[in-house]
Amino acid sequence: MPEGPEIRLAADRVAAVLVDKRVEKVTFGLPRLRAFEKRLSGQVVTAVDTRGKAMLTRFDNDLTIYSHNQLYGRWYTVRQPRMPKTNRQLRIELRTATHKALLYSASDIAVLRDDELSQHPFLSRVGPDILDRALTKEQVAERLCEPRFRRRALGSLYLDQGFLAGNGNYLRSEILWAASLDPARKPAALTGTELTGLAGETLTIARRSYRTRGVTVPDGLARSLKAEGLTYGQYRFYVFGREGLPCYRCGTPIEKRTMSSRNLFVCPSCQ
Repeated sequence: MPEGPEIRLAADRVAAVLVDKRVEKVTFGLPRLRAFEKRLSGQVVTAVDTRGKAMLTRFDNDLTIYSHNQLYGRWYTVRQPRMPKTNRQLRIELRTATHKALLYSASDIAVLRDDELSQHPFLSRVGPDILDRALTKEQVAERLCEPRFRRRALGSLYLDQGFLAGNGNYLRSEILWAASLDPARKPAALTGTELTGLAGETLTIARRSYRTRGVTVPDGLARSLKAEGLTYGQYRFYVFGREGLPCYRCGTPIEKRTMSSRNLFVCPSCQ
């Protein structure tokens, strides 16, 4: 499933062709949404933003299209009159005079009034967006210490969208490695230094992944590994997907474990 950085990058692409533009025609692939086509066609998109793994396309008539990519959803942007070459099922088409933004394969889609957004089942339960520039490491540390979170294993907590929206499977492996913490540990058992370090790495890793389009290792390490001949898929992560390969910090082979029914990658020595 795409995580927060990937959804934010998709939102950036959609925003580039839609924001401040009049959408000449809106088409929904789901019959239950077709009643909204006339109400949205001819309106101007005012913003495209995200709440974790959800995208919000806002129109100037106080209506917003909520969409969640789930496992297979994907946004495309193309110039008129082109269409992407794909066998996916079209769910949303937003057409301006010059471009189209198209969502394929997703089914978690709704059209909501602005005053309904806070009551949506997903939006009402998610925590702060992990990519919110206003979110500070102090706020993340405070959230880790809240009663509902402080006694949960980090490996499970870091998949909970109610804790931080947009966190996900590769991010939890990378963040916990960067913070040198075993996934079984709980916030309540962390020292002050460990708590501060975890909070800082949470924001650093997520923001770096967004800035670099999916690379969590520092720029210098990425350049070095690329110069050695590693492909993007091989150099982009500290530990995720690197089972059996040496830890960049201590050389111990990376292990793959299962936690909360998802694969988790750790260094058994330095975490």
